[in-house]
Parts: sequence; structure tokens; C-alpha cells
Amino acid sequence: MIDDLREEVIVNKVGGRFKLSTLIQKRLVALNAGGRPLVDVKTDDKMQIVIEEIKQDKIFLDTSMNLRITGESPEAGGPLDFDPTDL
Repeated sequence: MIDDLREEVIVNKVGGRFKLSTLIQKRLVALNAGGRPLVDVKTDDKMQIVIEEIKQDKIFLDTSMNLRITGESPEAGGPLDFDPTDL
């Protein structure tokens, strides 16, 4: 897992280290609040789940730095796992 964070591929995928850190933190909050994983991994380690979600393009930050899940949008009626304004 830590090795994945050292690779520039995942850093570049989200747009930099600051955005990567923000995305990880927001998704961990969502998982800790009861959100369900978007990937099928054989671990309970939430950090590993988040890293795999990023690698599989399941989550991203929008231009306002809000967590978004690929394929879901509030406008289309697909609720997010949590309200990012609560952070």
C-alpha cells in the first residue's frame, strides 16, 4: 500500500500530492462513517480500500475539492456516501 503512494502514477492521476492527500482523507471519513467500499478487495484496511478505489478510477475530487464517486452525481439523484460540507 505505501509503495503505491510512492509511485508518481497515483499522484499524477489525482493532480498532485495535496489533492491525493485530500482525496484519501475525505474518502476515509466516508468509509468510517459507514460508506461501503466501491472495490472488491480481500482486506478490512480502509487505507488499502481507498488506494484501490483511486487506482481503479472509482473516486475523484471535483473542481471544488469535493469527493465524487464515478458515475454518481447529486444532480442525477445519485447520493454521495456522505455530505462533504460536513468536514
